Formats: sequence, C-alpha cells, structure tokens
Amino acid sequence: MKHLVFGTALALCGAAHAWEACPGWDVQQPEGSRYELFASPYTYHWSPSPNHKPVRLLSLSKSLPEERFCGISLFTNSFGQPSVYAFVGKTWPQPFDRFPNVYGRVSAGIMYGYVGEYKNKVPLNVGGFSPAAIPSLGYRFTPRTSAEVHILGTAALMFGVNHRF
Repeated sequence: MKHLVFGTALALCGAAHAWEACPGWDVQQPEGSRYELFASPYTYHWSPSPNHKPVRLLSLSKSLPEERFCGISLFTNSFGQPSVYAFVGKTWPQPFDRFPNVYGRVSAGIMYGYVGEYKNKVPLNVGGFSPAAIPSLGYRFTPRTSAEVHILGTAALMFGVNHRF
C-alpha cells in the first residue's frame, strides 16, 4: 500500500508541469491581504467520546487570484495525534446580499495524522494520508479580522479566528 501512495505522489509531481495546485502563487496580491492566519482553540464533536482530546489548530494560507487560496494547517487531531492538512480552496466573499459581512469558503486537500488505532476514524485513510474537504462560514468584523466555523464532516464543528496580513 505504501508503494501505491508513493507512486501516486510521483505521478502527480510528474504531471505538475501541466497542472498547478496553486495557480497564481507568484501573482502579487493587494497590500494587506496576501496571507491569512487561522487559529482554532475549540472543536465541538457531534458525538463526544472519552478518547477525544482538545483539538488545537494553526493554519497559514496565501490569497490567490479569483478568491482562491492555498495553505497548510498544523493541528492535534481529536485523539491528540500531531497532524497536517495541505489544501487549496475558494472563497465566496458575499454569498448573501442581506448579510454583507458573511462569507463562505471550501478547502480541499490531503491530510496526514490519523494513524495506529485511529486510522479508521477518517475515510479513505492509506498509511495515515486521507483526502479532506472542509466547508466553512465566516463573519468579517473588520477587513482583516473574522470568525469562522468549519464543518468537519459528520464529526465536528471547529471554531476559530482568521486574521489577514
């Protein structure tokens, strides 16, 4: 199985010249909105378990053209294991005319960290690697600071603060 994951990674790297994970990475964005730092101190699990540990997350992403972004998150998963999530995403700045400060986002990428006895806690886990897609809803307090709620599938809601710089 490890060979399958390694072979897939090599194939994706070989196809990189025809496909960019973060198109526009080198395009200069307006001052003050190039990066975003997201921190989450709290996650609410739909079905709490005595095995659950506090989830802490810190994420850094770069704004790209056309309301897209790329980034990486470092976190401790629900079972206290160090984990990482590399992602790309899209933002919808004002999906509801009636609520101008509300925005929607979705990110998708690859996650690593659910290993050992917890490997079956996320779908399609191969050697600790699994795909992930995370929709979220945010409320912008200022042009640089907002609060977000991330929907973690059927497992949980993650609450946090986002800051642009």
